[in-house]
Amino acid sequence: MKDKPTPRSSLGDKELDKAEAQFEAFDQNIKDLTLDRMNEAPKAEIEPQTKLSQNELNRAKEIYLKPKRTVGSPEKFNEKFREAYSFDKEYVNFIAENKEIIGESIDLWTKPYAGVPAEEWIVPVNKPVWGPRYLAEQIRRCTYHKLIMNENRTVGQDSMGMYQGEMVVDQVVPRLTAEPVIKSRSVFMGSNTFKS
Repeated sequence: MKDKPTPRSSLGDKELDKAEAQFEAFDQNIKDLTLDRMNEAPKAEIEPQTKLSQNELNRAKEIYLKPKRTVGSPEKFNEKFREAYSFDKEYVNFIAENKEIIGESIDLWTKPYAGVPAEEWIVPVNKPVWGPRYLAEQIRRCTYHKLIMNENRTVGQDSMGMYQGEMVVDQVVPRLTAEPVIKSRSVFMGSNTFKS
């Protein structure tokens, strides 16, 4: 840290000490952020961009996705994961949304298991599409952590008084989303959905 400027009064010295204590508390809060704590952060509630009626869903054109490009894998597939891979590669009907650049198609690579090829996908947004379950799940996992300053937290207290600090609070915000499409009107008919 740089040398402290020399204040012209004792009041300025007190203010500099107070600012330094707040900065150190903030720095410690940032250091205390761990992956476990960040994974426990609440997910932000975001309203869906696409609102289609049941009739629009039933009349929608069936779009089946295929990988744009495939790159082979030098590894051998572990047969212990065959059942899980068979489940994950089933096609599901979902609506993908790009929350960062609204309306832009999603371009991403998948490689769900060792020994399977890596695939590049171009996923259109805001319309029902059919794609492998592992693709929809990977889209759902595209999130980031938003750090928010909370000034209602007391950092410390000494003979000078109580210090109000800024506690770092994080929140998980989705960049991309994929929500299952349910075309039946009855909840008892079932549908082919993916894990949440």
